[in-house]
Amino acid sequence: MDLLYANDAHGQYPKSWYADTTPIQAERAALRGEVRADVCVIGAGYTGLSAALHLAQAGRRVVVLEAHRAGFGASGRNGGQLGSGQRLDQIKLEKMAGRDTARKLWDLGEDAKALVRSLVTEHKIDCYLKPGVAWTGSSKAEVRDLHEYAAHLSEHYNYDQIEVLDSAACHALCPSPDYKGGLLDMGAGHLHPLAFALGLARAAEAAGVTIYERSRVHNLVHGEPATVRTDAGHVVADHVILACNGYLASLDPKVAARVMPINNFIVATEPLGEDAKKVLTRDVAVADSRFVVNYFRLSHDGRLLHGGGESYGRRFPRDIEGLVRKRMAVIFPHLRDVRIDYAWGGTLAITMKRFPYLARVAPNVLSASGYSGHGVGTATHAGQLMARAIEGDGDGFDTMGLIPTSPFPGGALLGNPMLVLAMTWFSLRDRIGL
Repeated sequence: MDLLYANDAHGQYPKSWYADTTPIQAERAALRGEVRADVCVIGAGYTGLSAALHLAQAGRRVVVLEAHRAGFGASGRNGGQLGSGQRLDQIKLEKMAGRDTARKLWDLGEDAKALVRSLVTEHKIDCYLKPGVAWTGSSKAEVRDLHEYAAHLSEHYNYDQIEVLDSAACHALCPSPDYKGGLLDMGAGHLHPLAFALGLARAAEAAGVTIYERSRVHNLVHGEPATVRTDAGHVVADHVILACNGYLASLDPKVAARVMPINNFIVATEPLGEDAKKVLTRDVAVADSRFVVNYFRLSHDGRLLHGGGESYGRRFPRDIEGLVRKRMAVIFPHLRDVRIDYAWGGTLAITMKRFPYLARVAPNVLSASGYSGHGVGTATHAGQLMARAIEGDGDGFDTMGLIPTSPFPGGALLGNPMLVLAMTWFSLRDRIGL
């Protein structure tokens, strides 16, 4: 079954709290016939829209091809957390690449946050961007690791945006019996992800970008220029950007072998009213230390948006609400029977090392994907870095490519049995508390 259509109707946003709380733009035309462009971008999520916007601002003729609608995929369905640094922590990056490279990667991560904030401000994107993401631990060992990491960032990166939370401070912020302490990063943030994606689409079009929706790409013919084919037309372009993340499929086997789609799920409760204070006492987002992370925040209308749970096949589970409710009830037992108004899933993409895969797959073809749950900032920034690389400044793009990305066992085959077994084992460890 085709992943693009396994869980979703063609050209329709999934039923979610996000889709119900932001104005949906009129559907754009599909590609028909031949179009000539300087750059053809495949995919209208954060990566593709950011790349298109920055290229158009540099004077390029840009066409974006999207199989469904702009912001349809993970960009319009995620937890909305704008995290600091990279998906891997700095201690791991230092061991993998050395302190100098790790410092460059940290700085790029900070650039990503600044880019999102600047885009929101410059283009007046109403996406409820707020500061603050807490990381929590459910054991003394996890809390100790978080506190040591905060000290490491302060000492080696001069990062002073973190509040260290002991048990009392953590409980005062997030009254969950599961959490024993953590840290609060006020340099990170959270936002309405679909509103941000649609704001990027409007900004790109205002800069001169043409976005074609319901225009699935089924073939990329390499060459100078390259040809990108859909069912009803094709684009001839000097440069191509692959911004497909978990939906790349067969467009590039080398990338697909290193970037695996997985599914994650979110629910939105009924408005909690005064009981919202029993979830969070400040308007920040939270993510915990589990292998399969629980992440949550309060919406601007007082709901709990709680994400967690994964699946590794093509189809979403039948009972998304039940899957996430079980995880939510561990964190907030008092919400065990709360009404759930929305439940939805999304397909993101991971890499073996949980570091994004940025690659020059041909002299005039760039790719960025595999953000592993850290995509709000990193994907937006990756789009800008690819635009800069096309304009002749490849430093940032090449730095992000310094972490080697190994193919998954079995290559591009989704649901490789050994990989699924390993992922299932780690999620089991979460459930039994190992």
